Amino acid sequence: MNVGDWLLWGFGATVVLTTIMAASHALGLTRMSIPYMLGTMLTPDRDRAQPLGIAFHMANGWLFSLVYVAAFHSFTGPSWWPQWGTGAAVGLAHAAFVLLVAMPMLPGMHPRMASTTAGPRGGRRLEPPGFLALNYGMRTPVAIVLAHLAFGVILGACYRV
Repeated sequence: MNVGDWLLWGFGATVVLTTIMAASHALGLTRMSIPYMLGTMLTPDRDRAQPLGIAFHMANGWLFSLVYVAAFHSFTGPSWWPQWGTGAAVGLAHAAFVLLVAMPMLPGMHPRMASTTAGPRGGRRLEPPGFLALNYGMRTPVAIVLAHLAFGVILGACYRV
């Protein structure tokens, strides 16, 4: 494993993914704010939630980049298949996991998110993502897929096995 490349490009790809998701939110393409959603898992303070959520998302992205690096080292596909293609394929799989597994699971893990079956109560005021995170807007799945594709392509193009 090339630790220097992993540290550099894992961080860089995570910055791009986080920036794409933040821009999608800022431009009104999605109502989902990953930093806010993750930050409110850690604190009820809305002002502190954003920076904590960004730090949490950056750490998660860096850790997830290890899965991509492992894929680059284990995949010995055809010689014509570029590594950025492997990164894109893993990025698509990662986006599918986020949309189909992580988002539906989130209300059960998040202390301030309403359930899809029970709705808001007490301190649970965040809306649950719903199927494919569509409760945050019809373009949310597109933003998530594009951000994870960019993550994988950047890692695949820049990481040296």
